[in-house]
Amino acid sequence: MSNSPNSEKSENKLESTNLLVFFFRWKWMIIGVCLVAAVASAIASLLIEEKYRSTVVMFATQQHSIGEQFLEDIKRKDLLEYGEKDDAERLLQLLNSEHIRKVIIDRFDLWTDYDIDSTEKGSHALIALEYESNVTAKMTRFGSVQVDVMDKDAVTAKNIANTIADLADTLSNELRSGRAQLAFGYAKTSYENLQAEIVMLEDSMEALRRLGVYDYITQIEGLNEQYATAINEGRNSQAASLNEKMIELSQYGSIYTKLETLIESAYEREAVLKRRYDLMYIDVTSNLPSKFVVDSAAVSDKKAYPVRWLIVAMSVAAAFVFIVFVLLTWDSFHRLRLGGKI
Repeated sequence: MSNSPNSEKSENKLESTNLLVFFFRWKWMIIGVCLVAAVASAIASLLIEEKYRSTVVMFATQQHSIGEQFLEDIKRKDLLEYGEKDDAERLLQLLNSEHIRKVIIDRFDLWTDYDIDSTEKGSHALIALEYESNVTAKMTRFGSVQVDVMDKDAVTAKNIANTIADLADTLSNELRSGRAQLAFGYAKTSYENLQAEIVMLEDSMEALRRLGVYDYITQIEGLNEQYATAINEGRNSQAASLNEKMIELSQYGSIYTKLETLIESAYEREAVLKRRYDLMYIDVTSNLPSKFVVDSAAVSDKKAYPVRWLIVAMSVAAAFVFIVFVLLTWDSFHRLRLGGKI
């Protein structure tokens, strides 16, 4: 009964699941493979080029018209407020833009730094990938934006990180300035055209004054009063003279009234356009920061890559899993052959 199939199956199951026995049997094989992996990975990690990390941490600002802050009576926004999530996402777009990447590559000669030949086919795609692997910009859980730069030279890493932060302001102001310039051009043209119109109206009004029309309503009312008094007192010759003046004055009445209305309207529009012109001028000539820098990049005195102990540990762990898998497979296969099952 001891040699029954069920008894043999139970015994085989017990032996195959006894990991302690398995590891003890193959301990030197496992230890040897792990030691080889440790030595190989340690040597390989020594051949990897060391890199240093520099980090800039910043908060995005709210992007509003600075002209409104100076000229509007009611301040709806505060330029000193931290930006919200949308502002941080816009800042991230600027930091990760192709424009900034090209400027950084050219300014710091990353072609040489990354040992890439710019004349080779596909070199631009290759340096873009290398750049993205060494330069990252991301949002933190606190709502700030963090830029990390890795380079084999600690000073270069610091300079690249700080330059990227500065270029964010430059690019932001260029984009805003382009639109502000267009708006300022419209405001300037409208303001100058209105000023020319006012000069023309004032010249026309001055021509009427030279003809004796200073204030048509006041003048005609005064002449009417004098005319009525002369008629009542029987001074017919004086009344006739006053009547002639009123007839002469009435020739310019409609023109004077129209000019007066147009000038008043023009002055009101001039005040609005002048305010708009000043607002746009401030926006065009001012440069607003797109971020508040919390921590500028500094020269790192400790390498960030490679982490050699982690490379060795991961290699040993991978080698351990691999050799255990191979030995378990071989052991199971061997047992099945001895049992005549394969």
